[in-house]
Amino acid sequence: MLQGFKDFIMKGNVVDLAVAVVIGSAFGAVVTALVDSVLMPFISAVVGAPDFDSFAVVTFNNNDIRFGVLLTAVVNFLLIAAAIYFVIVMPMNKMIEMRNRKLGINPDAVEPSDDVVLLTEIRDLLSAQRGGGTPPPRTEV
Repeated sequence: MLQGFKDFIMKGNVVDLAVAVVIGSAFGAVVTALVDSVLMPFISAVVGAPDFDSFAVVTFNNNDIRFGVLLTAVVNFLLIAAAIYFVIVMPMNKMIEMRNRKLGINPDAVEPSDDVVLLTEIRDLLSAQRGGGTPPPRTEV
């Protein structure tokens, strides 16, 4: 029983996932600091308010409906997404592209898998047996 658990834990996927969670948590703190300490104060200086919580408050039956809180959350999400894209995703894509160029790998010239090649040959043979015409339309059963 313990050997099975040990085998499960030591699989590459589980270890990779654990590392990703730890790095994600640490990176989350960095992105939160960036948004809270740099981007939101900049927006506050431009707009005049640190958040939109008091914006678009509607009172209905003595209850406040705060659309501004949702707007603040959406802006925070967009800022975090932009920070992740421009700080992590875009440079990583550039690095991968440079590495592929250096190695002579062309992602557009990927060979089809053996399954696709075999199915293409079968399709072509069946088409040739029918006289080279277009294949009949598919009918749903």
